[in-house]
Amino acid sequence: MRDCFHSWFRRGAGAAALSLTVGLAGGLLPTGALAADQPPLELDVPYVPTRTEVVSRMLQMAQVGQSDFLVDLGSGDGRIPVAAVRDFGAKGAFGVDINPERVGEAQANAKQAGVSDRVEFKVQDLFKTDFSQATVLSMYLLPDVNLKLRPTILDLAPGTRVVSHDFSMGDWESDDFDQVGNSRVYLWIVPAKVDGAWQLTGPDGEFALDLKQAFQKLEGQADEQGAVSGALRGADIRFDVDRGNGTQRYVGRVQGDTMVAVEAPGAVQGWRATRR
Repeated sequence: MRDCFHSWFRRGAGAAALSLTVGLAGGLLPTGALAADQPPLELDVPYVPTRTEVVSRMLQMAQVGQSDFLVDLGSGDGRIPVAAVRDFGAKGAFGVDINPERVGEAQANAKQAGVSDRVEFKVQDLFKTDFSQATVLSMYLLPDVNLKLRPTILDLAPGTRVVSHDFSMGDWESDDFDQVGNSRVYLWIVPAKVDGAWQLTGPDGEFALDLKQAFQKLEGQADEQGAVSGALRGADIRFDVDRGNGTQRYVGRVQGDTMVAVEAPGAVQGWRATRR
């Protein structure tokens, strides 16, 4: 998560075609490395730290715990990764920022907090950062940057928690939201990918299941038996099949190309589905 709002820009001859990405707490982030003959990046908006209560609320909403590894895109002075490890017990954290000064501050803060053995910071372009190891991803980036990152985020492991300060992900609705003073906090749970054709076997026999997925929301058709509507929360799936004379609920867990039933009150038990 970025801890301030800066603007970064390239200057110099031949810079008419700029390659810039807008972010917070590190500002405009260049999408490629600067050439050796280019002058250094400059800041034109002052540093504004994220308030402690917002930091805490983000980590609370993401339910950061001992099994988590947090990655912070635009880590500023490092307060999010440091708090994740020091205050919430995360096993590790990693932060990237384009500003070497902020990274130096973050490293010093991690050392002072006694967590430098579990927290790492790098000067790095977030678009070239591999954050696939994250179980929690934190951000404070402008909406267009969130949208550019969204396809990569949706490829993360189902159940990965993504928490953003102030800015949304367009038409990907958040799974949770809170207002902390004048700050907004959004939480998404990366959904499993279930779009397509499935064959479901249950206590009443088999039927084909065709699902259309829009982020965590589902709709579709179950053979000639009726319309399907449902939702995902990470790898957990729930959908209803409207058979005209009644609705049956299916609750399960997605495991790659298989879905297996999970016991739930009022839901069909003992079913299983595989991709066709």
